Amino acid sequence: MNPILSFVIILIGLYGIVTSENIIKSIICFSIIETALILLFLNLGNVGLGDIPIIIESVSNMVDPLPQALMITTIVIGASTTALALMISIKIFHYYGTLEWDELLEREG
Repeated sequence: MNPILSFVIILIGLYGIVTSENIIKSIICFSIIETALILLFLNLGNVGLGDIPIIIESVSNMVDPLPQALMITTIVIGASTTALALMISIKIFHYYGTLEWDELLEREG
C-alpha cells in the first residue's frame, strides 16, 4: 500500500470530523484516522522481500519487528479508547437526549 493512500485516508477522516454533526460519526472518523496511521507506520516499516529475524541468522535484509509490535499495541489502545468514547456518548445521550454537537453546545451556552 502506498503511503500517499494513507495520507488520503487521513484527510478523509479529518474531513469527516470537521463536517460531522453527530458524536458517533466523529468517533468513527477518529477510528478511520487511527487505522490510516497504523497502515502508514506498517508501510514505512516494511522491507520488501525481507527475512524473518527469528528464522534466518543473516542480517542482510531483515524485517524490523518493532513497528509491528508498536502497531499491535496501538490497535489495542485504539479499541479501548473507542469503547470509552462510545460509552461516554451513551451517557451524554441519556443525560441530554441528543448526540448532535449543535444542540449540545446550545444547551451549554
